[in-house]
Order: sequence, then C-alpha cells, then structure tokens
Amino acid sequence: MKLTLAQIEKLYTFTRQHHVEYYDLQTELVDHLANAIELEWETNPSQSFETLLNKEFKKFGVYGFIDVLRKKQKAMNKRYFKWVWNHFKAFFELPKIIGTVLLITAVFYFLKFNDNNLKIIRILFAIQLAIVFFALIKRELNKNKNVLNSKKWLLENTIYRCGNFASLFNLPFFAVNSACNSFTEITEYFLLGISCFFVGCGLFFYIILFEIPSKAQEYLEKTYPEYKVSNQ
Repeated sequence: MKLTLAQIEKLYTFTRQHHVEYYDLQTELVDHLANAIELEWETNPSQSFETLLNKEFKKFGVYGFIDVLRKKQKAMNKRYFKWVWNHFKAFFELPKIIGTVLLITAVFYFLKFNDNNLKIIRILFAIQLAIVFFALIKRELNKNKNVLNSKKWLLENTIYRCGNFASLFNLPFFAVNSACNSFTEITEYFLLGISCFFVGCGLFFYIILFEIPSKAQEYLEKTYPEYKVSNQ
C-alpha cells in the first residue's frame, strides 16, 4: 500500500503540530514516516494509518522531533561556518589579500602616528561593539523574515540570523580592552596585532552581514533544488 496525497499532507500537519516549523526538516521527517508506514503495511496491511503513525512517532523518544531538529541545526550551522570561513580565506588570497594588507597597514600607521593611540583603539573597540549590537538587532529583525511565506527553511533562517555567530565576539573585544588598560607602553607589535584584529573582525562582520546574505538565494537553491519553485 502507498500513502495517498491526503495522508502525506496529514504527515506534514503532524510535524507542524510537533513544533517542526521548517519545510526542509518537515519533508525529511515526512519521507521517513511515510517509508516506515508503507514498510509496515507490507506485513500488517490491516493496521490503520493513525496507529502506525503514532507507533513510528514513539520511536523518536520522549522529546519527539526535538533531537532531530537539534542535529539538523548543528549540521546547518556547520555548513554556514564553512561558507563564512571560505569567504574569509578569500580575503587572504590573491587578489583580495592586497586590499587586506593595505587596510591593515593603514590602520597600523594611523595608530602609530597618533599621540592618543590608546584613545583611538578604544574608539575602534566601541565601533566594533556597535557593529556586534547591529548584527544582533539584524538577526532578531530577520527572525520572522518569512512569516508571510508559505514555507520556512532552516538554512535560510541560519543565514539571515547570522548563524548565531555575532554574539561570540563580545569576549575578544573585552579582552582587547583589558589589554589596552594593562599596557603602560604601546609597542609596534601590539599596534600591529590590534590592527590585524580590527581588520579581521571588520571583514568577518562584512561577510556575515552583507556578503553571505547577498548570495543567500544562490546557496539556498543549490542546497534545496525545490526552493526556487516553492518561493515563486
């Protein structure tokens, strides 16, 4: 026996009722449940659809689909971080490395020939924290980006929420600020390190806030062949 279209739609409804809001994960679970039910029907054709559905759902344990969702989110975050890293590495390869080195050099000499370099460092520090704050606001604004769409996608959510990555940079910023307070003499090596740090963070935030979102459509269509059709 094969599931009817109405029964498949019931499986989608079932996953939504159990807190699975993303269409890609719903489809994965529906495929799993449908295959399991059809396989069971081969040996027990008298069993009802609802009975077999509840039987299969119990196999997911006490937390139901939550563990599956967490594993899927972990996999999507891993894929997202790989994209971020690939974009970041590109700034240290030809031809982009030329611009990166020039930018680091400009920041270095700006700090070196400024009598109030500690003050400038703290201003840069405050600017970077403001960018983190902006990234967190952007993430929350995009949290329900597709609420009006018929389908939500886990990877799309990861991209537009910046992969929950921005908040991780609070600690390094405070570490830099503490280092500035503890240094009585600012060396060129310290200024060079600070220059690399701020340029690196600037590139990182540019990537997660602008570069990857600008390529979101491309990434999503590559990951989900049905994405373009479902969002037309």
